[in-house]
Amino acid sequence: MEIVTSVRDMKARSRAWRKQGLSVGLVPTMGFLHPGHGSLVERSVLENSRTVVSIFVNPTQFGPGEDLESYPRDRDRDAAYMKSLCANVLFMPEPGEMYPPGFATYVEAPELGLRLCGASRPGHFRGVCTVVLKLLNAASPDRAYFGLKDAQQFFILRRMARDLDLDTSMVPCETVREEDGLAMSSRNSYLTPEERAVAPLLRKGLLAAEAYFRDGGREALKACAVVSETLAAEPRFSLDYAEAVAACDLRPVSRVSSETLLACAARLGRARLIDNIIFDPSGPSRKGRGGRPCW
Repeated sequence: MEIVTSVRDMKARSRAWRKQGLSVGLVPTMGFLHPGHGSLVERSVLENSRTVVSIFVNPTQFGPGEDLESYPRDRDRDAAYMKSLCANVLFMPEPGEMYPPGFATYVEAPELGLRLCGASRPGHFRGVCTVVLKLLNAASPDRAYFGLKDAQQFFILRRMARDLDLDTSMVPCETVREEDGLAMSSRNSYLTPEERAVAPLLRKGLLAAEAYFRDGGREALKACAVVSETLAAEPRFSLDYAEAVAACDLRPVSRVSSETLLACAARLGRARLIDNIIFDPSGPSRKGRGGRPCW
């Protein structure tokens, strides 16, 4: 495995692979890698001739007072992990490489970015779209892989790829969970042992809402109330949102009549946890495991 730190060198590697007729997969990350990331890399290795994993803590997607400086980092551990999974290149640019002096061009997120996480994190998805487009330009992948724990992010990036006529296929991948159901996240490292013990309540609330749907309930507000009532049992949780939206376009729904994403975010100590379920009244529920709504 090779470590590359400049955009120019990353482009050169990709061009060389292209000339050899090799396919390229990209797994964009912010590092502090865990088995959730690992599952994306394993899929890319399986489906492509070459796999690039990027590690870049992107400053433009962090708002004032957020955890840019304290975001967990361990590059040596990450490099060893990616080497063990047979990644070909670890792309680790510095902020000045991605945003050189005078940088002034950003990709605005579509209307999808104004809801859910975007409502409480203004500008977040503009930063996400901008950095992912720059990573795609650097690696020129055939496919890019994203976990559906961040379902809204995937929808937005897929829309960006379509709207800007990008050649890369945006590939959704199932959410990977701990044994107790908590979605894997680098930010889980912020949790104290006591907070970690109650963190699965977020998943429990979503599963309770899913049970409501399975039993024939179709009122979106009722399902969201099930989530909030579950979290209310633990005072250390502070719910950011629980919303039901159409899986195709993230528009709010009042009744569940087609494939629906029920997404939520909550703060627990220093950590902001997000998760979701996807429910289709016309078919079996995917239990938030990363199905492919309307794709």
